[in-house]
Amino acid sequence: MKIQGMLIAGLIFALITAVFAVINVEPVKVNFLFAETSTPLILVILTSTLLGGLMVGMFGIVRGYKLQRKVKLLEKQLLEAQKPVPAETEPAVSQTETVQTETGS
Repeated sequence: MKIQGMLIAGLIFALITAVFAVINVEPVKVNFLFAETSTPLILVILTSTLLGGLMVGMFGIVRGYKLQRKVKLLEKQLLEAQKPVPAETEPAVSQTETVQTETGS
């Protein structure tokens, strides 16, 4: 359900952005640090939205990759912790048992 909700929200955002971009078609001056150009506002809006979506997507991919690595590491640690402990060949004798057998009690 969470994925479907996010997909629907993304589609609604894309629709609103497209309508907003189509309404604004006047040319605007865009100043890059090294150059200045005049482009239609629709291109500026759509390009900005696309680049923003790509950046968010890349951050999501990196986060997912890190989480997968952490899950694998934790699963490996869990398997190591669940291994049976080898039994000792001689039973451990506590000091109180040794003292009791020496005194004859």
